[in-house]
Amino acid sequence: MTRPVETRIPANDITVARRKDASVAVVGNPNSGKSTLFNRLTGLKQRIGNYPGVTVERHVGTLRTGDTSIELVDLPGTHSLSAHSLEERIAVDVILGRMEGTQAPDGILAVLDATNLYQGLFLVQQLVELELPTVVALTMTDAAERSGVDIDTAELGALLGVPVYPVVATTGAGLDMLRRALADIRELTPPRRVRVWSELAEAAESLAREAPEPLRFAEVERLLIDGPTDANRDTVVRLGGRAAARIDATRAALFGDEPPIAKDARIRYAWVRDVLGKVQKSAPAYASWRTRITDFLNRPVPGTIGLFVVMAVVFQAVFAWATPFMDLIDAGTAALSASVFDSLGNTAFASLIADGVVAGVGSVIIFLPQILILFVFIILLEDSGYLARAAYLMDRAMRSVGLSGQSIIPMISSFACAVPGIMATRVIPNRRDRIATILAAPFMTCSARLPVYALLIAAFVPAANVGFLNLQGLVLFGLYLFGIVMGVFTSLVMRKTTLRGPKPSFALMLPEFRRPNLQTVAIQLLGRVRVFLKRAGTVIFAVAVVIWALAYFPRSDEIPAGVDDNTAAALQLEQSYLGRAGKAIEPVFEPLGWDWRVSSAVIASFPAREVVIAVLGTVYAVGDEADEGTLSERLKSAVHPDGTPIFTLPMVIGLLIFYACCLQCAATLAIIRRETNTWRWPVFAWVYMTALGYAGALAAYQLGTA
Repeated sequence: MTRPVETRIPANDITVARRKDASVAVVGNPNSGKSTLFNRLTGLKQRIGNYPGVTVERHVGTLRTGDTSIELVDLPGTHSLSAHSLEERIAVDVILGRMEGTQAPDGILAVLDATNLYQGLFLVQQLVELELPTVVALTMTDAAERSGVDIDTAELGALLGVPVYPVVATTGAGLDMLRRALADIRELTPPRRVRVWSELAEAAESLAREAPEPLRFAEVERLLIDGPTDANRDTVVRLGGRAAARIDATRAALFGDEPPIAKDARIRYAWVRDVLGKVQKSAPAYASWRTRITDFLNRPVPGTIGLFVVMAVVFQAVFAWATPFMDLIDAGTAALSASVFDSLGNTAFASLIADGVVAGVGSVIIFLPQILILFVFIILLEDSGYLARAAYLMDRAMRSVGLSGQSIIPMISSFACAVPGIMATRVIPNRRDRIATILAAPFMTCSARLPVYALLIAAFVPAANVGFLNLQGLVLFGLYLFGIVMGVFTSLVMRKTTLRGPKPSFALMLPEFRRPNLQTVAIQLLGRVRVFLKRAGTVIFAVAVVIWALAYFPRSDEIPAGVDDNTAAALQLEQSYLGRAGKAIEPVFEPLGWDWRVSSAVIASFPAREVVIAVLGTVYAVGDEADEGTLSERLKSAVHPDGTPIFTLPMVIGLLIFYACCLQCAATLAIIRRETNTWRWPVFAWVYMTALGYAGALAAYQLGTA
C-alpha cells in the first residue's frame, strides 16, 4: 500500500494565506496522467495560448488554496531533459528558463506513473538535479495496487530528497495534501543533489565555477551530454572564451568513444534499478479479467478488429444519437426565421437576419450535436489510453508506407481537426516522416467535413438497415475509411519519391487502461465547443452575410409583372452578383454535374469547408416552396433549367469525393506553413489535394451517368 509522506511538508503548511504566488511547471512522461492531474487541480481556471515564436500550445491553469494562487504550466510530455522532438525541446527550454518571453518556473511538480517507475524515475532524477523546489505526484497508484505493486513512498522520497504524494487523479484521492504542498512550494528547501554520476557532476561544477557569468550545474551537465546545439548555444556563450575547446576536452574524457546519451542512460538506469529494488515490491502476478482483456486487445489481429469495431460504433452513434437534437435545432431555426419576417416585414433588413444570419449560421449549428458526439468518443478513447494502443497496433501497417506508429496519433487527432493533428507531428523526430505525416493529416475526415457529409447522406442515402447496421452510418464510415486510404496513399507516394529515406524506428510506452476522468472529458469538450462556436460566430457569420448580400444585390427592375413570389425570387437570384459570379465559373465545374449555385457555394467554402452549408443554406433559402422547410429537401428539389435534377446520385458521390480530398481550410494551410517553415509544402498540398478532388468528382459523375 502506498503511503503519503506527510513529514516532508513544512510544519507551518496551514498558513497558506501568507504565501506569495508562484509558477510551477508540471512535468512528466507522456501518458503518465499529467494532463489529467493538471485538469483536476485547475478545473475551468485554465487558458490556452502559444509559446512565443512557435506553434506549441501553452496550457496554464490556476490552483487556488486559501488566499494563495499558484500558476500551473502543463508542459508537453518528455522522457528526459535531452530533447529529441520539438515539443520535448519546448518543455526543456521552459524548465531551464531558456524560453524567450516565458518566466522560469519557481518550482516543479514532477508527475511519476506508479505503474512505470522504471521509465519515470529516469526523468524525475534529472529534474531533482535542477535544484528547484520540487514536489512529486505519484499517479495511478490504484492501478499499481491492483497489479500487486507496493511502493514505499517514504523511502522513495528519502532517496530522491523531495516529498512524494500518492494520488489518483481520476478520483481525486490524495489531492488535498498535494494542493497544500504546492501552496507552500516556495518554502520547500531545494532538493539535495543526487549524485548518480559523480564524474559528470564534478566536471559540470568545475566548468560552471570557471564561467564569468553564473551558470547552474544542470545547464552545464546538459551541455556536456547533448553537446553544443542550437538549444544550448547561450550556455556555451556564457561559459566564456575557449569554451568550445574545454567542452570538447571534457566530453572526450567523460565519454571516450561511447555515445554520450547512451553512457548517461546506462549509468542513470543502473541507479533507477537500484532504487526500485529498495522501494518497490511486486506480488506474484495475478491474471485478472482486466489483464486478460488487455493482453487480448494488444494482439495484432483481435486488436485491429477491435479498433475497426470501435470506430464503426462511433460513426453509428453520430447519426443515431444526434437526430433528436438536430431536429430540435432545425425547428428552432425555422421558427426564428419566421418570427423575424413577422416582426420586420418583407424588408432587406429582415432578409439579412432571416436568410443571411439565421439560415446561414443555423445551417452549421444544426450539426453541433453530431460533432459533440464525435468529440466525446475521441476524448474518451484518448483519456482511457486506447489511442496509444491504436498507435501500437497500426505500427506495422504504417511502416509498410514508410511511416511509423508515431504518425497514427497525429492522424487520429486530425479526425477532430487537422490543425492540432499537424501540430501533434512535433513528436516525430525525423523531418521526412514528419512532413509525410503533415501531408497525410488533412485527408483525415475532420469535424468540418462532417456537416457536409451529414447533409448529403441524410438527403440522398436511405435511412435503411443493413442487417443490424444503419446504412447512413455505414456510408459515413466508408467516407472516413476513404480519407484514411487517401492519406496513407499520399504518404506512400511521398516517401517513395520526394521524401525518400530509411524506414523510421518507433518506441512507445503503453499506458494502462484507465477509467476516463469525467472532469477532464468535460473540460476538453467545452474547449472544442468554444472553438466550433467561435468559427460559427465569426468566419461563418461573416461569409453568410457576404453571401446574402451577393445574392440580394443588385435588385432587379426587369422581373415581369404578375409572376409569383418564388419565380420572382429565382429571377432576382440569377441576376444578382452571386448568380453572375457562379455563371462565370460554371463551365469549370459543369463536367462534374454542378450548376452555378453549387459552384458558387464550393468556391466560397475554400477558406473553411463547413461554410458550404451556410452558403447553400443562404442560396437555397431564396425561391423555395413553402412546404420545403429543410435544406436537404431543397437540395432534392433543385433542378437545372431543363428541369432535370441537379443532385443526382453520381453528382452527390462526386461531391462527397471532392470534399473528402480537397484542402479547403485556410487555417490548415497556415499551420503547414508554420510547421514546415516554408510556403512550398502548403502550396503543394493545396494544388495536389484540389486536383485529386476534382479528378475524383469528374470520374464519379461521368462514369455514373454513362
